[in-house]
Amino acid sequence: MNAQTAPATLAADGGGPPVVPALLATQIPLEGTGAVDLARQREVVAALRPLLPAHALLFREEDTRPYECDGLTLYRQVPMVVALPETEMQVVQVLRVCHKLGVPVVPRGAGTGLSGSALPHQAGVLLSLAKFNRIVKLDPYARTAIVQPGVRNLAISEAAAPFGLYYAPDPSSQIACTIGGNVAENAGGVHCLKYGLTVHNVLRVRGVTIAGEVVEFGSHALDAPGYDLLAVVVGSEGMLAVVTEVTVKLVPKPQMAQVIMASFDNVETGGDAVADVIAAGIIPAGMEMMDKPAANAVEPFVNAGYDLDAAAILLVESDGTPEEVAEEIDRMRAVLEKSGATRLQVSASEPERLRFWAGRKAAFPAVGRISPDYYCMDGTIPRKRLGEVLKAIQQMEERYQLRCANVFHAGDGNLHPLIMFDANDPASVQRAEQFGFEILELCVAVGGTVTGEHGVGVEKVHQMCKQFDRATLDAFFAVKRAFDPPGLLNPGKVIPTLVRCAEYGKVHVHGGALRFPDIPRF
Repeated sequence: MNAQTAPATLAADGGGPPVVPALLATQIPLEGTGAVDLARQREVVAALRPLLPAHALLFREEDTRPYECDGLTLYRQVPMVVALPETEMQVVQVLRVCHKLGVPVVPRGAGTGLSGSALPHQAGVLLSLAKFNRIVKLDPYARTAIVQPGVRNLAISEAAAPFGLYYAPDPSSQIACTIGGNVAENAGGVHCLKYGLTVHNVLRVRGVTIAGEVVEFGSHALDAPGYDLLAVVVGSEGMLAVVTEVTVKLVPKPQMAQVIMASFDNVETGGDAVADVIAAGIIPAGMEMMDKPAANAVEPFVNAGYDLDAAAILLVESDGTPEEVAEEIDRMRAVLEKSGATRLQVSASEPERLRFWAGRKAAFPAVGRISPDYYCMDGTIPRKRLGEVLKAIQQMEERYQLRCANVFHAGDGNLHPLIMFDANDPASVQRAEQFGFEILELCVAVGGTVTGEHGVGVEKVHQMCKQFDRATLDAFFAVKRAFDPPGLLNPGKVIPTLVRCAEYGKVHVHGGALRFPDIPRF
């Protein structure tokens, strides 16, 4: 196995679980909502108090309320307790206590996730890694950086810039999202088509299991002996281990880059053009599309210079040496013209290139300016089905009587429909949720998946029932059980139980028999 147990310094008593003094409940003044079991809360706080500084343990509602959701605001739950450890040893001790007491633990990064993966458990501990924010080591010769999980994505590239290097995965939230969350969700970004997702840019992950065992996955080398458990942990959404350190790859900054902005008179033609570029053997550095509603929301917000008459805008970037870029831009221009582009504009300067991308990266907040709320979906489809799916989404808008702006990583078919609704109107919320579910099920129906980079969390757990059969779900549970036998890490997320799938009407449970009855049902 390439998951190796790493040494952890234990308490001065020589090892074993940390000593938890028995404090009387009356010694601990607590406040909470009616959803919190106050007796249980007192017990957990009493157990954790000796392990963390007073400011690093939150349990009053005014302190825990800010952690009630991640970027997916449709689902909210105030945690029973919030722990903010500052060292790996504190993480180890907190997890050992939770394991001993049978307390669920939900790891959390910056809270920018969009699938509810960091939704707290009302009877659990929310474990925030916000204070793990150091870049431990940056090696420009090996082109690697060792970072703690609370380091912001963009901060890695900023630190590597003096050496002519950067970290390639660039989610739109990179100014705020953290590398631990990127590992948990296997985040992508506008340049993932050429440079890959997080899993392709991480060499090693160090973490702690629910039992408090420190383990390492992968290595600082290009490969490690045994099973590739690194690929299992990346994208596991905090269900297998709590990440405490990550080694990432750095890549040289290209000498230059240019972007083509291509306009199309309908979204189907634009979607077909994406497939044509890839079919021509061209792998651009980035390939993003926005439909007219998205472009019209973005332009007043950013002044990116978008063609507001176009039904769809495609941004296609080439990077490399000046000669490579010039040759690839010419090839892409020819393909796009042949595919029906009505207008082509190539960035004439670096500021203009950055302005084109700034519009795409600002699409989410721009939509937030024109709607009380929006629901960002995340599904992936075969590129050749882009036009068909975008047309179907337009038809759904009419059926659900809700607007939808579409922005997506066109090169790999990763859709991000932004469904606009009003959270103060329960009927509008219900329609938005059903709209999103129908999009996800359409993605599966055309040969795609229910997620591309945002993860499953609580948002898409029902749609997992549609995508996977019983044997596959059993295999997922077996992996979960191998890492977390009591099922305490981020329970109720990602992997639907067979009971849940039976209720959803997608899987028949013969005789009610479950292969792993000890795994929490919900």
